[in-house]
Amino acid sequence: MTKKLNIGLIGYGFMGRTHSNAYHKVKHFFDIPYDPVLQVVCGLVEEEAKAFAEKWEYKSYVTDWHKVVEDENIDVVEICVPNNLHAEIAIAAARAGKTICCEKPLALNVPQAEEMVKAVEEAGVPNLVSFNYRRVPAVTLAKQLIDEGRLGKIFHYRANFLQDWTISANVPQGGMATWRLDIKAAGSGVTGDLLAHCIDTAMWQNGPITDVCAMTETFIKERMHTETGKVEPVGIDDACTFFCHFDNGSLGNFESTRYARGHKALYTFEINGEKASIAWDLHDLHRLSYFDHSDDSIVRGWRSIHVTDSDMPYMDKWWVPGLQIGYEHAFVHQVADFLQNLAEGKPTSPDFREALATQYVCDAVLTSAKNKKWETVKKP
Repeated sequence: MTKKLNIGLIGYGFMGRTHSNAYHKVKHFFDIPYDPVLQVVCGLVEEEAKAFAEKWEYKSYVTDWHKVVEDENIDVVEICVPNNLHAEIAIAAARAGKTICCEKPLALNVPQAEEMVKAVEEAGVPNLVSFNYRRVPAVTLAKQLIDEGRLGKIFHYRANFLQDWTISANVPQGGMATWRLDIKAAGSGVTGDLLAHCIDTAMWQNGPITDVCAMTETFIKERMHTETGKVEPVGIDDACTFFCHFDNGSLGNFESTRYARGHKALYTFEINGEKASIAWDLHDLHRLSYFDHSDDSIVRGWRSIHVTDSDMPYMDKWWVPGLQIGYEHAFVHQVADFLQNLAEGKPTSPDFREALATQYVCDAVLTSAKNKKWETVKKP
């Protein structure tokens, strides 16, 4: 008999929907020892919180996040709010003994992130940071192939995450819709929002990053702020490019921008090793491109692996081979792993401490861009 696990969601935006959808689907496709119950959702606007609760079948709604954290019936606190609220909520939830799942990036900056790690480790509560791309089956398969030594020694890791939604100067900053453009709410621009995903995946697959050399640019220097109604300076980075060294001796090249016209969410990575190479593209997320130099020369070339067979990561839980899955399934896989490990008393990766390592890289990138020199990345 499965045990009820009461979920409290703080934040009802885009990420709130993805997490809610994952909890709805997980018990139908994965044999997990918990029955997640969507107990309460918290949001700033009462009418919107009520509508979200009704749509996603939460039993209640509140407008004060403290009520979620302090509720003795809540087992798991899901933090899906802007970055500037992560630390306060997570620390309070840890002190209340709650299991915590927090959206990425972990915090606004390293000092906040370190406080959060200290809080969860002192409280001994299970914790997870939602770097969901790790659990796209093709990305997980890439990690598996690397760990099996199929690529041999790694020489290069390159990744980019390109968007184009902020090119217009008429896009405002601040508020519920465009808080990612407000330095006070977001902490940074594409570095924390997009490159954090690339950095987390890269270090998971290829090991620690030791130092970075970066440049950033803010193309539109001032935008209307929705909360003040005034034109104010823009503090976030619109674009970022950085080079790095990995601890294993390989080189890294990362780029992200919101000014790449024609790209809505182009996230790609390519990894080059002595024996083979791997490449992946979010726009075709169920495929992994693979080049094996040991193939006979007459047939040697890039092959396209359709990651749908039942012996591939997570795919035995879904459909028959040949039928693909999508973006939302990465969150289902995340919840499935989280709940299974929770039942077995095991940590789920990436936890707060692993996310702190990504925060160290992000902060080093921003410092490097500001100082125009190489920066050493602090170790967790």
